[in-house]
Amino acid sequence: MSDPKRSHHTAAGFQNNYPEGKRGSYWKWQRERWQKGLPEIPPGGYRFELLRPDVAWLRSNRTEPTLTWIGHASFLLQLGGVNILTDPHLTERASPFGVVGPKRVVQPALRFHDLPHIDAVVISHNHYDHLDRATVRRLAAQATGAPRFFVPLGLKTWFAGLGIRVGAELDWWEHAQLGALSFTLVPAQHWSARTPWDRNRTLWGGWVIEHPAFRFFFAGDTGYSRDFEDIGRRLGFVDLAALPIGAYEPRWFMSVMHVNPAEAVKIHRDLRARYSVAMHWGTFILTDEPLDEPPQKLAAARHAAGISAEEFFLMKHGETRRLASMMRPIARDSAREAAVAR
Repeated sequence: MSDPKRSHHTAAGFQNNYPEGKRGSYWKWQRERWQKGLPEIPPGGYRFELLRPDVAWLRSNRTEPTLTWIGHASFLLQLGGVNILTDPHLTERASPFGVVGPKRVVQPALRFHDLPHIDAVVISHNHYDHLDRATVRRLAAQATGAPRFFVPLGLKTWFAGLGIRVGAELDWWEHAQLGALSFTLVPAQHWSARTPWDRNRTLWGGWVIEHPAFRFFFAGDTGYSRDFEDIGRRLGFVDLAALPIGAYEPRWFMSVMHVNPAEAVKIHRDLRARYSVAMHWGTFILTDEPLDEPPQKLAAARHAAGISAEEFFLMKHGETRRLASMMRPIARDSAREAAVAR
């Protein structure tokens, strides 16, 4: 698995590109949470609006580019006639267990029976809120045929254990094609584990999904690092970036692995993104900040940076955003056109 020629490969697995500082103690965090009575849940719980997507239209749509927020880091992206899911999680808990662990505050905006035929699935890493076993098994068994799964290095074996064939297992900056779309795994600052014994044995990262007229960046899960400046320089720009804004407190523990809203704004700038959409908030209670705080913090960070709410926007659970206005004209290949004319 490991490749000594690549600095993010180790003898046992993988590491981040840049020094990340000393990680805090998980058990210290849990003790502080217990002492402070965190997380605090408001009386009556959280009441986020859940929109009902136009399921029939999404199923039939193969021409108009759209983005639908299912919740947390799960989006349905329709691009170039291809239906793509990011880190799909459509079950009740982000946990290896069915009865304990973080439970959904907002139900998935699209259920399995609502989905159009899914052509592709991208997985950023193997944490339970991003890689849900029951969800990928149901997707692999869809009646219209299994989607193509794009995963980081090391996860092919895990999928094979479920009887699921992986279409492409990639290292950072490797890419695979599906029709006119290119899927590239890019660096992020994070880590991986599903048990106490497999820490960093599989890779993590974000995804760049590229159409001739549109470049979509999906960050997955990440702390802030120079990786995003590198990505911005290498790509030149991003048309739309899906960036996490939640699960960031306490900073002494979470900062190396989860960005806060101000850092998400920095990533937006580093990527030279034309637009960004917020994700990874409002669905699971994973950390100590109130679940409805990230949008408020994002608004303050945007204002401080001079970025409008249209440039870095929020979506409601279940909202579908039509992306045609973000598409760029496809550059004409004059040499090819001349050859065809001859």
